[in-house]
Amino acid sequence: MHLENAIGNTPLIELGRINSNPDNRVLVKLEGNNPAGSVKDRPAYNMIVSAERRGEISPGDTLIEATSGNTGIALAMVAAMRGYKMILVMPENSTAERKQSMLAYGAELILVNQDDGIEGARDLVQSMQRQGKGKVLNQYANQDNWRAHYMGTGPEIWRDTKGEVTHFISAMGTTGTITGCGKFFYDKARESRQPKVEVIGLRPLDKAQIPGIRRWPAAYVPDIFDPGVVDKTIDISEEDALAAMREMAQREGICAGVSSGGNVHVALTLSRQLQGATIVTILCDRGDRYLSENVFA
Repeated sequence: MHLENAIGNTPLIELGRINSNPDNRVLVKLEGNNPAGSVKDRPAYNMIVSAERRGEISPGDTLIEATSGNTGIALAMVAAMRGYKMILVMPENSTAERKQSMLAYGAELILVNQDDGIEGARDLVQSMQRQGKGKVLNQYANQDNWRAHYMGTGPEIWRDTKGEVTHFISAMGTTGTITGCGKFFYDKARESRQPKVEVIGLRPLDKAQIPGIRRWPAAYVPDIFDPGVVDKTIDISEEDALAAMREMAQREGICAGVSSGGNVHVALTLSRQLQGATIVTILCDRGDRYLSENVFA
């Protein structure tokens, strides 16, 4: 078995204690079980391998990417696995765990001012590519990002719920997960002539800081985003995301990150409003990636 075979097919677990409505099932997909610890392992692997197949890159090349954390860690892992030099550009206020994880895989880090944020990091990597310093995969415009979820995450959810999923909730960062799964559920409903899965996206409230979830300025909305497959968008506060994250750890024994807490908060809120639903959401990464921020204190 090779390492790439450990990416995907993550467990789908039912929340048995914090879901207050027994008429519904609330299921969470444990993406922290991927080898580099997050849902981003899927698109990172697919973007690199697909570019190789098209002859756009080959081992020994230098890859450059802007990241807020998880995609960078996943790309660093895949780059190490397949023989690339990896340069990652990220805001300086990213957690220490994320920075150390990237360095552990041999990546080079370039930090931008936190006021410039991920938008500034995206601008810098494009400038570096124009200067010939490497190839930018560009997770925000790369169709292989959402295709990883169309081919993997969505079908796994459909298989593991036996096609009974009624609602799918996903935080929106690069929007690869929600776009890929949303497209899959749309096509599956048309093929099976069943009601379409309702797809719900999460954004942070204005000025809320939730790692992995973005409220993009218009000029930076990811090119891969397909609003046609998202039925509803919900704004969420950092406080609600943290509260759900802590409750899930303390009452379910599942330690996940802050964006996962946001997903669970919306899933539980929705469950209180529905009957006979099967609600699925993504636990994007593990909670130990945030311990230095004292989010569980």
